[in-house]
Amino acid sequence: MHILLVEDEQELAAWLMRALTESGFNVDHASDCASAHRALAAATYAAILLDLRLPDGDGLSLLGDIRQRGDRTPILILTAQGTLSDRVRGLRLGADDFLVKPFALAELEARLTALVRRSHGGDYPRLRCGVLSYDDQARVFLMEGRPLALTRREHSALSVLLQHSGRPVSRADLFAEVFDSPQDAGPEAIEVIVHRLRKKLDGPLRIVTVRGLGYMLEADSVA
Repeated sequence: MHILLVEDEQELAAWLMRALTESGFNVDHASDCASAHRALAAATYAAILLDLRLPDGDGLSLLGDIRQRGDRTPILILTAQGTLSDRVRGLRLGADDFLVKPFALAELEARLTALVRRSHGGDYPRLRCGVLSYDDQARVFLMEGRPLALTRREHSALSVLLQHSGRPVSRADLFAEVFDSPQDAGPEAIEVIVHRLRKKLDGPLRIVTVRGLGYMLEADSVA
């Protein structure tokens, strides 16, 4: 799951990035409004973690800017105060949830997962496409109820494809989820990952190449 963390406290940001990465999230960090705008213009995120107090502006103003341009990415606001006025204003501007500092990492992860699930219209605790589902708690993919053996990078790629099932994901976005930096592998490496996934998903599921747009996970209508 590719998320953007907008947080100016460097120590907290470093801890969150390390902890969330160890839990399987792919985290980009922006320390102010300007860098957050640049990150949002360059990549697609499953969710945004947004601090209210930033050095070059108000986090709620950034939230308003994001919503005004039609971006519906789920946004979880992190706040040290959690006042009623902040919550009301944030909800009116389009925030999806609030979490007051200090907080437990397990609760943050659960809220992030729930936000992404709701944003895709999910009513169940597992993301699903045909016979493939993802168990949030066990962090495992299931094919017809049986665990699917995947490498770490295959897991990352399939997570993105499942979250966007029925819609194409660009090679660039998929690469950003799978590899930490462009120096880790050449552009053809993502094709190798997709090839391996296609072999493991062979049957009622397939990853199709959408010309000019990227890759898309879809299920046969009979699945």
